[in-house]
Amino acid sequence: MTRREFTALLGHDPLPTPDDYEVFWAEALEEARRHPLDLRAEAVDSGLATIDVLDLSFAGADGRRVRGWLRLPRHRTGPLPAVLHANGYGAGRLSPIDDLTWSAAGWAHLVVDTHGQGGGSTGHLLDGIDDPRRSYYRGVFVDAARAVDALRSLDAVDPARVAAIGNSQGGGIALGVGALVPDLVAVLAQAPFLTDAPDGLRFAQNGPWLELRAYLTEHPDRAARVAATLAYVDGVTSARHAVAPGWISDGLEDDICPPETARAAAQEYAAPVVFREWPGAGHEAGATADRQGAIAVLRERFGAGADASAGSGTGEARA
Repeated sequence: MTRREFTALLGHDPLPTPDDYEVFWAEALEEARRHPLDLRAEAVDSGLATIDVLDLSFAGADGRRVRGWLRLPRHRTGPLPAVLHANGYGAGRLSPIDDLTWSAAGWAHLVVDTHGQGGGSTGHLLDGIDDPRRSYYRGVFVDAARAVDALRSLDAVDPARVAAIGNSQGGGIALGVGALVPDLVAVLAQAPFLTDAPDGLRFAQNGPWLELRAYLTEHPDRAARVAATLAYVDGVTSARHAVAPGWISDGLEDDICPPETARAAAQEYAAPVVFREWPGAGHEAGATADRQGAIAVLRERFGAGADASAGSGTGEARA
């Protein structure tokens, strides 16, 4: 199917916000919160000398068990700012010792295990794609919102200073959390996937948008239902409901999440946003430089007392 044919199916502009967007998500979160959070944390022997790692789990969408790695600076005296982190398509939570940037910066870091991903699996973009209430990402967004609840229940975390970050699929999830949880202090999305579906389908040359392109090529009659489903989770829709200040970046040569898609989210972002485009960069966007920028943004947003200091604490839940 050509770009012109996809434009005919989904239109040229970003998907419109569904009329019942707020009700849809309020019901999804209410359904999940009927289940006790049932937070559990078990220490992991990671071999690290300065970071404590805990295998954290809690009840997410439909009460299902959601796992994550909670990393805490070992030497700390009081509640810390916290970073909720979502990973890219198919990655899951990875290893206990992967990505130590945020805990090394002095913050609590929870990387969530995206439902059914990791361990060599692919993502699940097409799961429930014809029905917003059965959509895979409906549950994933709810899991991430519940992860904020989990972080805020920990003695080690300052509940007033929580940010959401993510790259690729994780960037789309971070934007979604920023729409569903109104009192985060920052949202950072690097090369966000699941964003501006019409342009993603038109311009992507690699990655998960091609899964959906193949599906619509085979089932063009389902395009309207697919668009209606994606409209609830599209990063542009999420950006329209942003409250926390944002940081969005892209690489101008990204062939997985084309720069047009991140640009659309930044243009629609309802709160103050820093938008950074990296010439010559692909899906890594600014890579290390992006991460350094994110640290600077978070230091500013977390404010005084944001760093860990001498002492110790626990990752136990509040009573």
